[in-house]
Amino acid sequence: MNETASLRARAEIDLAALRANVRALRARASGAQLMAVVKSDAYGHGAVPCAAAALEAGATWLGTATPQEALALRAAGIGGRVMCWLWTPGGPWREAVEADIDVSVSGMWALDEVVAAATEAGIPARVQLKADTGLGRGGCQPADWPELVSAARTAEAAGTLRITGLWSHFACADEPGHPSIEAQLGVFRDMVAYAEKEGVEPEVRHIANSPALLTVPESHFDLVRTGIAMYGISPSPELGTPADFGLRPVMTLSASVALVKQVPPGHGISYGHHYTTSAETTLALVPVGYADGVPRHASGKGPVLLAGRRRTIAGRVAMDQFVVDLGGDTPEPGAEAVLFGPGDRGEPTAEDWAEAAGTIAYEIVTRIGQRVPRVHLHGAPDRG
Repeated sequence: MNETASLRARAEIDLAALRANVRALRARASGAQLMAVVKSDAYGHGAVPCAAAALEAGATWLGTATPQEALALRAAGIGGRVMCWLWTPGGPWREAVEADIDVSVSGMWALDEVVAAATEAGIPARVQLKADTGLGRGGCQPADWPELVSAARTAEAAGTLRITGLWSHFACADEPGHPSIEAQLGVFRDMVAYAEKEGVEPEVRHIANSPALLTVPESHFDLVRTGIAMYGISPSPELGTPADFGLRPVMTLSASVALVKQVPPGHGISYGHHYTTSAETTLALVPVGYADGVPRHASGKGPVLLAGRRRTIAGRVAMDQFVVDLGGDTPEPGAEAVLFGPGDRGEPTAEDWAEAAGTIAYEIVTRIGQRVPRVHLHGAPDRG
């Protein structure tokens, strides 16, 4: 939605910042194409608006985890190259083939299913072969690679599919200097070389995610995949802040204060009374909770900007609400409580919340639920 009327809570999505982030990341990509990863509803930011903005700013590919996410982009009228990589047996292969979506294949069962679907559709499938170079999740093991490449080449020769990509994923790219980075690059180069020796002519070869884009330039190959960095969040605080990389956080999460009241000293706050007032004070009720994605693990620690000052949640985060001790300040009901944003006004950032909850900023933005409306602020389209 795009209305700007007062809401219980809102997640403002700054699409101008997203476009600027894409441009900044493209400048670091060593001439490689850029894939904007919009899985999990664009990390909670809204897949369709973010995909369109990324394409406007020069991304040439879109990436999703599930085929349903990819098909939703097509249903919304999003064109261009779209890839999806998380398949299970019986997945909607034919629908993906007919929608001109690149599908990832990690093993023979998936290749067999996509070949059958392409045969039924009468359209060659666009297939990217994924190599497990050391992450140990999806991808084909080096020992099984010759069989997969051979079967894919046979299907390609028969006109059933086109091998459009060879790809893999890093395990520790957010830890610069980790020995697995160079080891995985070596395995990837060997597996790509083998496939190309067998006649594969991929459109793209890719292994670089956000941290590798920023710190491992030799990993860029033909395409880089930008996920969290595109949304203005550092893939690892140890690598630097968003500003260090010329990025700006895209999401600002805020809520309207529902109640302000005075309470006496010794008053217990929220479930379990893990917080008790030390003196007469005022409390603000903020109407968001763990059902909206506010982590319960941040109870007693989560930071909030309210009435011009950073405060800390008092007591437990409940399903729909939490309380802030204002120390005597008396804002009116409806006052804005900012949970996180870029930090320009002194508000906390998603990284601050990640630290409070003992997690990573990826999870903070991705977990914000659909009960919180996304308000997309478009800014001027970026033609750079």
